[in-house]
Amino acid sequence: MTFTKLTVTGLTVVCCFASNSASAQSSRQFSGVAAFYSTDYSGKTACGERYDPKRFTAAHRSLPFGTRLRITDPKSQRSVIVVVNDRGPFTKGRVLDLSLAAAKALRMTDRGLMKVTAVVE
Repeated sequence: MTFTKLTVTGLTVVCCFASNSASAQSSRQFSGVAAFYSTDYSGKTACGERYDPKRFTAAHRSLPFGTRLRITDPKSQRSVIVVVNDRGPFTKGRVLDLSLAAAKALRMTDRGLMKVTAVVE
């Protein structure tokens, strides 16, 4: 990763340029490994809402809360639309944590982890 620092009229702007990786097709689409929240999880999400396992939601490290994503299993072509309402995942190599409802709809609960493609809607 390369960092560039610019100073413009007293403001400092830091730009980050990431190397081109296989999992980042564009700013509107990405792919990688997704997991899902434990069936025992309860609590608040980073946006302040209580986690509801029946809603189609997801955790992403940096996308704005409220971002709608179409999550697709490339093997089965099943897809769901989720709303980002939490931060995470905090496990290296994962791109999303999905709610239990989204995981069930994608039929990934027996696998635990699944390679997915996500597109900003």
